[in-house]
Amino acid sequence: MQRQPFDKNWRFHLGDPEGAPWRELDDSNWRQVDLPHDWSIELDRQPDAPSIASGGYFPMGRGWYRKTFTAPDDWRDRQVFIEFEGVYMNAEVWLNRNFLGRHPYGYTTFRYDLTPYLAIGGENVLTVKVDNDTQLNSRWYSGSGIYRHVCLQIGGPVRVTPWGLYVTTPSVTDDAAEVAVETTIANDGESDQTVTVHAHVLTPEGAVIGSAETSLVIEAGTKRTARQQIQVAEPRRWSPQTPQLYRLEAEITVGETLVDTATTSFGIRTLVFDAERGFLLNDKETKLRGGCVHHDNGVLGAAAYDRSEARKVELLKANGYNAIRCAHNPPSPAFLNACDRLGMLVIDEAFDCWREGKTPYDYHVAFADWWDRDIESMVLRDRNHPSIIMWSIGNEVRERNGRSQGATIAQQLAGRIRELDPGPNAGDGRAITAGINGGGNAWPWEETDAVFDALDVGGYNYQERQYRPDHKRHPDRIMYASESTAGEALEHWHSVLELPYVIGDFVWTSLDYLGEAGIGRVHFNPSTKSFLGDYPWHQANCGDLDLCGFKRPQSYYRDILWGTGSKLYIAVHDPLPPDQEPIITYWGWPLVSADWTWPGREGETFQVDVYSGCEQVELTLNGRSLGVRPTGQDTRYIATFDVPYDAGSLTATGYDGDEPVAKWELHTVEAPVGLRLTADRSEIRADGQDLSFITVEIVDRLGRVHPKADAEIYFTVQGTGTIAAVGNGDPTSKERYRGNQRSAHQGRCLVVVRATDTPGDIRLRAQADGLDEADLTLSTVA
Repeated sequence: MQRQPFDKNWRFHLGDPEGAPWRELDDSNWRQVDLPHDWSIELDRQPDAPSIASGGYFPMGRGWYRKTFTAPDDWRDRQVFIEFEGVYMNAEVWLNRNFLGRHPYGYTTFRYDLTPYLAIGGENVLTVKVDNDTQLNSRWYSGSGIYRHVCLQIGGPVRVTPWGLYVTTPSVTDDAAEVAVETTIANDGESDQTVTVHAHVLTPEGAVIGSAETSLVIEAGTKRTARQQIQVAEPRRWSPQTPQLYRLEAEITVGETLVDTATTSFGIRTLVFDAERGFLLNDKETKLRGGCVHHDNGVLGAAAYDRSEARKVELLKANGYNAIRCAHNPPSPAFLNACDRLGMLVIDEAFDCWREGKTPYDYHVAFADWWDRDIESMVLRDRNHPSIIMWSIGNEVRERNGRSQGATIAQQLAGRIRELDPGPNAGDGRAITAGINGGGNAWPWEETDAVFDALDVGGYNYQERQYRPDHKRHPDRIMYASESTAGEALEHWHSVLELPYVIGDFVWTSLDYLGEAGIGRVHFNPSTKSFLGDYPWHQANCGDLDLCGFKRPQSYYRDILWGTGSKLYIAVHDPLPPDQEPIITYWGWPLVSADWTWPGREGETFQVDVYSGCEQVELTLNGRSLGVRPTGQDTRYIATFDVPYDAGSLTATGYDGDEPVAKWELHTVEAPVGLRLTADRSEIRADGQDLSFITVEIVDRLGRVHPKADAEIYFTVQGTGTIAAVGNGDPTSKERYRGNQRSAHQGRCLVVVRATDTPGDIRLRAQADGLDEADLTLSTVA
């Protein structure tokens, strides 16, 4: 079927308008928006917001979208569907005042047939109501609106069904791979049709290297699946190191007439999960250096721009990750496309709850009626992605110890996925998993066996202590940390290295996110019982990378554990309030930074930690040695020094034996004098969607970032772009994420520029009182 983007020129109204969708609505005063769109990120956070700390104190509410379009004459004998990749939540859709349906879940893709109600050759009006008013319905920031792409799908009576191409590689050797293709074809015509499926495999460069042809009769009003096998010689295997993507193209003919085409990318790789050998990707043991990722895009809120989704994957890959657990819902197609293209392994997760809810209005209210449809949507949409290695049926569900029919539900969910995507015994079959946590003192851990029995691989949330005893009870069980904290990274990663049946560790979280405000904070109030923070906390503050994607101290520590980045990092502890002890929450990290600029504190003693992947480390201040400390597993790869503050240079040198092998330096910076702009990409597409993420830094005369600068920075943009978002990573900021100004936090902030549809130049200027301004030019190309 032909796909036609349908993102542009919608009208939006926040709140309920006068009138009803089955009557005429006056949308002349509604705001024009393009999709994807999240209205909550545009608004001021409020201490009394019904979303409370879970939703980051963002307003939610109800919103309405309308789009007017003309149905051309060449649609007259065609079938026209509309597909929504994601709407949060409770979407209701009308075409020309005809009700098409309701979709409760905010994270699965759905579609409706527009054909019966289209006015061919005339004007049509599509109306979408989005209801996110009933709070709480999420434990994290959900965003609100049509936050993923929308498209039309147009085809004839004989056509490949949506997600009707299914490609697997059941047999793979170095010499050859068998590519199995299933093509499901619908015949909505009035007569039986003899259909021929022509399937072609194309190399990553686009050359056809194998084909198959199959004919079958499809009765009127039915659909059938053609099954074919194509041999590929000397296959190039997909992996994080070599993300080779082949393409499958299918042509459907009736007689000599081409009636439809369909295409999908796929990868050739094998997956094996084994308690004795671990996880084997292409016959090689692979340890999962994993991170959990929520669906939001940081300063952009939930809006799923293709570029922002790809940037998340790029950031994580650059910081040593090779695997992502999608928490706790199916991600956008753009995110999975980026994982395929860039080489990132994925756990695709369905739900955060089953029949028993965690908040009053979460998915549990729809689970009984919708779980099967939502599982089908997730698996059929995503099953051709080579990046996906496991399907997760849930996270920390209330029924995890088997009560409330938990074991039966787990078997039903797992069974349905296996029907849609057979495995794991097939050569490229995926495993079924779930994130399971304990019950505290409410019930014994062993009761989780009832749900674990439905899984191929057991996900352990914060249960590293259970690995060894569970292995004694269940020697064939394959395990991994589906969630862990930065503070317990050492124990979790060494279990991965030491135990073959433990295949990976997924930190909560790799990227910081909106909502679950302050779960990773440090505070000084021993009477506080909630693990969430009060307003103005609105970010979780537990990510290895902050909301802007800037690297945090715990990410440098993880580099050392994984051996993937720098071997040294200097972490200076913030001076603490007198007579107060810091309380670090379970997901938190000490108040440290790479900062040796503390004017007015000369002679005051600072605790300085050096994270070290070397055998020993020496710390010097202005050339004077402060001592040598051993570092390794026994010291948690940290050397601690007490250092009287003196402006200048603080230098850590790492040694293996007597040889210096690494160095890290901090310098006392001078007064800030100017701004610096650095774009992640200087050329972007003029498609109305592409983005450039620009880091804004306050620097001294030597170009060094001032770690305490917090000036308010104003942005102006001219040319073929607009400002899409601003942010600074400060989890307690009260500033909006939309606008043309932002205060710096720790000397920097972020501005995101979005291209228009017109090729040309974008000129961005940053200004702040008392600082030299900075300018940057981006190019937008067709």
